[in-house]
Amino acid sequence: MRRLLSIATLVALTGCIEEPTSSGQSAPATAKSKVSQVELDQAVYRFRQVVRRMEPVAERECRARVPGRNCDFKIVVDDRPNLPSNAYQTEDKDGRPVIGFTLALLAGAQNSDEIAFVLGHEAAHHISGHVAQTQRNAAVGGFVGIVVAAAAGVDVGVGADLGSFGGARSYSKQFELEADALGTIITHRSGYDPVRGSKFFGRIPDPGDRFLGSHPPNDQRLETVRKTAAQL
Repeated sequence: MRRLLSIATLVALTGCIEEPTSSGQSAPATAKSKVSQVELDQAVYRFRQVVRRMEPVAERECRARVPGRNCDFKIVVDDRPNLPSNAYQTEDKDGRPVIGFTLALLAGAQNSDEIAFVLGHEAAHHISGHVAQTQRNAAVGGFVGIVVAAAAGVDVGVGADLGSFGGARSYSKQFELEADALGTIITHRSGYDPVRGSKFFGRIPDPGDRFLGSHPPNDQRLETVRKTAAQL
């Protein structure tokens, strides 16, 4: 249950959340270009306070739902320079779950509830096993792509790449909604307001309902949070 301000060895990212500027354009490459060092220090301090409250709740939820899974979250600030606003869930080389936040996301969060909801969402990806499921879907898709390409007499490498991409995206939207729902529960049980925290969806571009898109429409995500919170 250690909290580290460093970047881990990362593999198989999932659950990325990006936040743009208020104009609707992509976030700047680095938080330091927008905010002072004092403001950045305050954002990191707020993040630490959220982690202190939420980490044990997320780990208890993980152990209760999936006994035997590694629930020792490593929550980090990815402080590499020039990174855009982003959060992600992955695993390190030893299989330990990692949740990463860039400095730009922490600086752009408007309150602790937003940080808490993002943290709950990313923890939910691990609890739900979405990284492993995405890898399996990609492997199956790649195999199918090879078979189809071979039968059609085209480059099997291209077929494998396209099949893997399609397989990885096949349940991506569903995974995001599942993580929103469980993340709402974790956020609520940690003493934060998930509905207020999910307001950041109003500041990010709406991906719509694109074929093979990675994320569902923002309205659908907000409705998932509201419905789940109402049941709590």
